Amino acid sequence: HMMAGIAPADDPTAASCYVDNLKKAADATAEAGIGLVIEPINKRDMPGYFLNDFNRAFDLVVDLDRPNVSLQFDIYHRQIMHGDVITALRQMAPRIGHIQIAAVPTRHEPMTGELNDRMIFEEIDALGYQGYVGCEYRPAGVTEDGLGWMSSI
Repeated sequence: HMMAGIAPADDPTAASCYVDNLKKAADATAEAGIGLVIEPINKRDMPGYFLNDFNRAFDLVVDLDRPNVSLQFDIYHRQIMHGDVITALRQMAPRIGHIQIAAVPTRHEPMTGELNDRMIFEEIDALGYQGYVGCEYRPAGVTEDGLGWMSSI
């Protein structure tokens, strides 16, 4: 996961630096058979984060055209930034290297927020996604007590 850091999203110097460093990292890790993901993060949780737009991140992955660079699709961040999660999953699926989930807006366990997580998981399956789905959330209580959501999908 290659972080973008804190910089104005419209700063051309920051953009050039990020792209140049991403290219260098992609080339170096490709030699070792390692993949890289980039993750857009919403402004509410990380004010000032440079890569704060899914479309920009997706376009960057496409433009780089490196087989070992893909998009980390965090459903929580997508919903907060743009909404339209399922349409974006469909559009971006060929370039998604990792998916993360959390309830919106609380960032607690899936199945407890405003999204229809069951429908989202069904779409992920329908798209043929074979990668991991990471659970990046803050448990509402004791972690073990909050794992029951997994049996409901």
